[in-house]
Amino acid sequence: MSTPGARLFARLVDTRSALLVIVATAVWLAATAGVRPLMLPDEGRYVGIAWEMLTSGDWLVPRLDGLPFFHKPPLFYWLTSLSLGLFGSHQLAARMASLLAATLAAGGMYLFARRYRGSQVATIAVVVLLTQPIFYAAAQFANLDMLVAGLISLAILSGADALLRLEKGSPYHAALARAYGFAALGILAKGLIGIVLPAGVLLLWLLWRRSWRFLPTMLWPSGCLLLPLIALPWFFWMQHLYPGFFDYFVVYHHFQRFSETGFNNQVAFWFYIPVILLCALPWSPWFARVFTKTCWTDKDASGLRSLMAIWLGVIVVFFSLPSSKLVGYILPAIPPFAYLIAESLSIWFDRNRAQAQRWYAGTLAVAVVACPALVVGVALADKVSAKPLAATAAVIFEPQDQLLMVDEYQYDLPFYLQSRRPAWVVSDWNNPEIPRRDNWRKELADAGKFESASRQAVLLSSAQLGEQLCRPDARVLWIWGRAQATAFLPWLTEQPPFGTSGKHVLWRLTPETLSRLPLCSGKPRNG
Repeated sequence: MSTPGARLFARLVDTRSALLVIVATAVWLAATAGVRPLMLPDEGRYVGIAWEMLTSGDWLVPRLDGLPFFHKPPLFYWLTSLSLGLFGSHQLAARMASLLAATLAAGGMYLFARRYRGSQVATIAVVVLLTQPIFYAAAQFANLDMLVAGLISLAILSGADALLRLEKGSPYHAALARAYGFAALGILAKGLIGIVLPAGVLLLWLLWRRSWRFLPTMLWPSGCLLLPLIALPWFFWMQHLYPGFFDYFVVYHHFQRFSETGFNNQVAFWFYIPVILLCALPWSPWFARVFTKTCWTDKDASGLRSLMAIWLGVIVVFFSLPSSKLVGYILPAIPPFAYLIAESLSIWFDRNRAQAQRWYAGTLAVAVVACPALVVGVALADKVSAKPLAATAAVIFEPQDQLLMVDEYQYDLPFYLQSRRPAWVVSDWNNPEIPRRDNWRKELADAGKFESASRQAVLLSSAQLGEQLCRPDARVLWIWGRAQATAFLPWLTEQPPFGTSGKHVLWRLTPETLSRLPLCSGKPRNG
């Protein structure tokens, strides 16, 4: 029988090892998180919205170029804005929400697996998870996929912990409260999947274990109250401010985009099978060991193997149903995939340790090199970022300067210029093709429907731009576009560029230069 002192010492050792895992995870994931510029469109878009939230002081309404952007809920923007405010406006801070979610997901997997399967499986599971290129890269990618994947993972692990505690007669309310809390945050991260996927996984696992008698207890009244208290106020307030919000966010972005086929990235049903196998290299070949007789006949007293198999299956099937698919959607399936590989390797360790260790060490060495090499390779291949040209302009760019983009929206430009004013965007906004194609035009046009005054101020035709340029209170104007921007603004052909980068050109026009433009000739400049 262990003494109280021995139990306290064991808890201290466990706490120390858990902290070491979390710190090592954070250091590993953050090591290369700042070496590459923001990728377009996703990182530029979402970080740009967070930057605008921080600089405008409006923490309730996410805005893209000053227009309400309701594609996603606000949690990512809140976390990223907070990080930019605390740590400065650089790439590492911009990716902090994804880094935090990945670190917590890995730490949660370690604690859960160690409690119910032992430290060997827990350690291998975290190592495999953190050195899969898909997880490593997603942890350093500033969009919503890793955030919601981390919260879904933590909700499932907390709910499973609560059920196992229930079965043993141990205190379970704290674990259940965590499950409901993480699910609520998942809703604030990306919508209904934050609760639908954890609930689906846990319900199927509960039925698989024939533990349905615990279902009423899992539907904890306090948790059912906690979830809407955390998740719903923002949604109700947006519906109050913008009466079309519910139809756009819930009906269109949840149900129509899930069920219809008229969106980008149309791929086959089986798309995610090769994606997981390829993006989890070099670990994915070891997934074959999961199907060996030795693995499935090994003792699984806590049922973790069945939990992970159900978890993996539910995520893959759910995201395979819609015809529109993106690689990042499958991230919630990566933690159980890593666990199943780790458990099969652990069983191999127990039966033939010397041979298993050699193969494990070799695979790990390849993975440790492959992960940062992938990030560096992406950084070197990126030729569309605004950062090189914006870094030159930012030295003399003033907060009151006006940014103009010609027939495109460069998502990362306001962030790298540190612009604090919505850009003017000149294009053919009456084009009937805009609603039919998922791109920057449709995003801005949809956002403009919620605030017509803001739309008229930033989404301009060539004729409307002339009225703005010739105003008496004209500011320094920075114009971003491609060489063909002169088709929209012919007078640009006579203006020397401030700089060029790849296919893009940046012009800087002072108020004096604007006053000499042919379209402004004869117009008063003193009011």
